[in-house]
Amino acid sequence: MKNNYKCCNIVVLIPLLCSFFFLGKMNANPFYYHFTCKPHLFVQQQITGTVKDQEGVPIPGVNVIVSGSSSGTITNLDGEYTIAARVGDTLVYSYIGFKAFKVQVTETFSGDIILQATIDALEEVVINAGYYNTTQRERTGNISRVTAEDLELQPVVSPLQALQGRMAGVEVSPSTGVAGAAPSFQIRGRNSLRNARGNNGNLPLYIIDGVPVNSSEIQSIGGMLTASGADPLSTLNTANIESIEVLKDADATAIYGSRGANGVVLITTKKGSYSQEKLQVEGQIYSGISQVPRFVDLMNTRQYIAMREESFANDNVTPTESKAYDLLLWDQDRYTNWQKEFMGNNAEITNANLNFSGGNQQTSFRIGGTFHDEGSVFPGDLDYQKLGANLAFNHRSKDQRLSLFLQANYGIEKRNLFDNTSFVSQALNLPPNAPEIYDEEGNLNWENSTWNNPLATLYRTNDARTNSLLTNFGFSYLIVKGLTLKANFGYSTLNAEEVTKNPVRSYDPEIQYRIVPTSRHQLTNRDSWVTEPQLHYEFSLEKHNFNIITGLTFQERTDKVVSMRGEGFSNENLLGNLAAADDVKVTTDREIIYKYAAVFGRIGYNWNNKYFINLTGRRDGSSRFGPDKRFANFGAIGAAWIFTEEQWIADHIPMLSFGKLRGSYGTTGSDQIPDYGYLDTYEPTRGPNGLYPTQLTNRDYSWEINKKLEIGTELSFVNGIYNLGVSYYRNRSTNQLVGYPLPSITGFTSVQANLPAVVQNTGWEFEMDIRPVTSKNFKWQLAANLTIPKNELLQFDNIDQTSYNQRFVVGQPLSVQRFYNYVGIDQETGLYQVEDVNGDGSYSFADQSVIVDFGRKFYGGINNTISFKNLSLQFLWEFINQKGYTSLAYVTTQPGEMGNKPVDHTNAWRQPGDQTNIQKNSQGINALLSDYYAKQSDLVVGDNSFWRLKTLSLSYKLPQGFINSLKMNQARIFIHGQNLWTFTDFEGLDPQTGNSLPQLRSLTAGLQFNF
Repeated sequence: MKNNYKCCNIVVLIPLLCSFFFLGKMNANPFYYHFTCKPHLFVQQQITGTVKDQEGVPIPGVNVIVSGSSSGTITNLDGEYTIAARVGDTLVYSYIGFKAFKVQVTETFSGDIILQATIDALEEVVINAGYYNTTQRERTGNISRVTAEDLELQPVVSPLQALQGRMAGVEVSPSTGVAGAAPSFQIRGRNSLRNARGNNGNLPLYIIDGVPVNSSEIQSIGGMLTASGADPLSTLNTANIESIEVLKDADATAIYGSRGANGVVLITTKKGSYSQEKLQVEGQIYSGISQVPRFVDLMNTRQYIAMREESFANDNVTPTESKAYDLLLWDQDRYTNWQKEFMGNNAEITNANLNFSGGNQQTSFRIGGTFHDEGSVFPGDLDYQKLGANLAFNHRSKDQRLSLFLQANYGIEKRNLFDNTSFVSQALNLPPNAPEIYDEEGNLNWENSTWNNPLATLYRTNDARTNSLLTNFGFSYLIVKGLTLKANFGYSTLNAEEVTKNPVRSYDPEIQYRIVPTSRHQLTNRDSWVTEPQLHYEFSLEKHNFNIITGLTFQERTDKVVSMRGEGFSNENLLGNLAAADDVKVTTDREIIYKYAAVFGRIGYNWNNKYFINLTGRRDGSSRFGPDKRFANFGAIGAAWIFTEEQWIADHIPMLSFGKLRGSYGTTGSDQIPDYGYLDTYEPTRGPNGLYPTQLTNRDYSWEINKKLEIGTELSFVNGIYNLGVSYYRNRSTNQLVGYPLPSITGFTSVQANLPAVVQNTGWEFEMDIRPVTSKNFKWQLAANLTIPKNELLQFDNIDQTSYNQRFVVGQPLSVQRFYNYVGIDQETGLYQVEDVNGDGSYSFADQSVIVDFGRKFYGGINNTISFKNLSLQFLWEFINQKGYTSLAYVTTQPGEMGNKPVDHTNAWRQPGDQTNIQKNSQGINALLSDYYAKQSDLVVGDNSFWRLKTLSLSYKLPQGFINSLKMNQARIFIHGQNLWTFTDFEGLDPQTGNSLPQLRSLTAGLQFNF
């Protein structure tokens, strides 16, 4: 493998060396010199000025760039800036809410600029497209963007959570409300058949400040996060994020090759600005509470006891102490709302951010830190803490030919939980008359061993700590006008330690004598480095404008996981110290090295800023394939036509202020498969000196291919008051990389291979922005997005001959589930009935005739921002239309069995003619079987659609006179609500998380300031 990578390095270096040689020849050519080199090429002057609005108010944060170069700056809080430019250069000023302004530098240019306010939603604000920047007006690809204004007030742990409902085509689905849990994140649907933890082919590429980050969840051995895993981005400070761009179509993602097959998420953190000559201090602090927003309506004690007594009567059985201690031994008058006992606490939230920035014309910096502390709604002393630090340093030479940058983000995350996977489920199923938790002496009450005290789990602690460091260093050098050499070196490391303790005292004293105290340990380490040298060349020939990029990528990632188990500790205080254990077992010790190399290029062309073409190509090499399949080529073409630049459009449709048609087509690949899948692998036997095979070799499988097609239009009416974007996409993923099923006689269940399956995602995306009122004192902006997706397994040859025929259906989405057909309650027996389709007298896969799609039918968000003078109100509604499991699916026992039930179980069947969907109360074997099959039928399928008031913020900017008296530049106070109300037909805890801990309702208040 090492030799192959030496060859790879030589192969990918050749195009870059050729590019240098070609450009050097061009520069030496007199004809080329005539068009590109001027006598004043490096004769620069310092331009200092102030940018104000039409009312004379300075505008901070305005982007000021020298067109055709990498030189640029940002105005400070007083609207002042300084930039080096030559006579004849063009300066471009852009800022959200104002029209972009261009001016040519002359000998008499003063530098003072007045920007005109605009209500055009397509203003030319620079957006990050990855290896290059573009504008909303000129982009040919589909890129969605949210800014710091949308992110910084939200009391969320992960930046991904802040995107819910804000972007078309982006699905963020939390699986639990536990802080630090990894959400499911998909861009334009599911492309791969593989969707399991540790083998998920649908993960997008995360890039933070130019550094790729492992997007798979961190495996957890703790019960609360066992299903979801921990979020690898949770150590990132959301308040330090400048913007998040999501790249979706082929034109936007092809430059990332195989890594961008499922979309790309670009996270850019905040930086300092040049010309900020005095030290600036920015701060934010807020505090509040979180709580479970809703509980399930369960039976009270009277209703529960009536159900239990009816069950024994229906079965003609006399209750006994061993089978009915809830009726005969427990207090019949006691009532406890276990939901409030188990998850009814108010979780306190405290968050603080402080940043310092400053610099001069050559140097800028930004340094700061954050602290986040979040309690738990569960009982006990549980919490989540996060500490972070950030640094951004930039330097440029006086002639602005050389620029250097360094960015670093460091985070520490601590989780203090307990080890229990069913704690929330216990709150829903525990009888309402169950005993008191504690006895009179304050000890856990075991009620003569008639129950397992649910709070004993608090002694089974789960402590986790994660350290994450992400750094990126780079430079750019202007060789000649328009030609820039860039390079960056990024490094990221993540170390996670997790310990779960299981002491003897967490068990009933009656059985403690046979319990062995244990502890489980897991160490996870992720190290990655990447380096990317690039050449950027921009030039113009009359109305022809070119932007050319070529570069290389070298990346290596090492993932290590070690899991251990200690048993037999002599003292509980030693629990967790493996040196004190009688026996230590290493259950997992794995190190995986992944290597990736690529050469890429892009040619961007536009004629007169009216017609745009973008050509992208990339050749990727991945260590996850055999030697003969290691490299693959990917590319895309994107085009756009701003048709409102045509005079005949302006003449005939004067109300149309902006119109663009765009389209793209291209291919990206995917290598998201387990490493070393093409090799024979072995593991040591439990006994000494032995090995056994764990995997068969297959050197012939190759890359998944994702072919993406998109067409779209962007329209703006009445000078930008009404704006509409419409996109249609079709993505087809072929050559599916999955495990090919093998007969058991081989000794293996599957072998890695390409299967002849085609997965297609199509959809419509609508984005609307309306600004009906924009005046000096009052502004109102309404933004909405709607996505109508469709996922389909388009082709799978011979699927009936594989085990996949029980999971997937050709012509249906990958998210389908098979169910028995529920036909009602048998009026003779009072029990559930499902259809025996083939009439063989038993129930099997052949009888699961009902196919239900659990995917989203449509989803989106509606965001309103209303401001009056210094007061601002913002609220976001998120909506999703989908089917899912009803609350009945989460009832773990049959009607009449011990365990609480939803209150609708009081309407159980009692006599022929009763119209109900709850069978009679019974503990018999027939009732058990009928309940078992009914809960695998479409009886438990319902409408899980919802409308959710996702965010609500009210802020007030303190009067400028008062602020000036405090020697401050700006300050505002705010109140923010998260997940305030949810309107749904789902009767469980939450339509997205089911009956796991739901997303918490949060209410916070705080202060933002700078001086």
